[in-house]
Amino acid sequence: MESEKQSTRFEIIAKGITIWVIIILAEIIHGILRAIILVPNVGEFRSNQIGVFTGSAIILAIAYFTIRWIGAKSRLELLMVGAIWLFFTVTFELCFGRLVVGLSWERLGADYNVLNGGLMPIGLLVLFFSPMITVKLRDVRK
Repeated sequence: MESEKQSTRFEIIAKGITIWVIIILAEIIHGILRAIILVPNVGEFRSNQIGVFTGSAIILAIAYFTIRWIGAKSRLELLMVGAIWLFFTVTFELCFGRLVVGLSWERLGADYNVLNGGLMPIGLLVLFFSPMITVKLRDVRK
């Protein structure tokens, strides 16, 4: 019983990481489109703010259509998937922004500063809770 539970959790983690790859690819495309369409019209900071909401919608859509496949059903499993997505996303954002794009720590932090209009924490909360939100919408625990 315990080894079966561990095997199931391992499968949930592996599937969660697989879906995270899809999420990050979708967010990269989303970012490219924002840079092409929104940035010239509203500026980078406002584009980033808008992107939090459109990106959250993308994440919720991906989670909605994949939550059954992931197989997470208990609150712990759903939070575990959300935590995995959160960890990998923040790690990717910081590493990609700093090492590939060459952004300063100050610039990276600006999107996370809610007091100055940075809305990234809202997007990260949506990301973290999206497995729980979408499992309720799909009602897969029944």
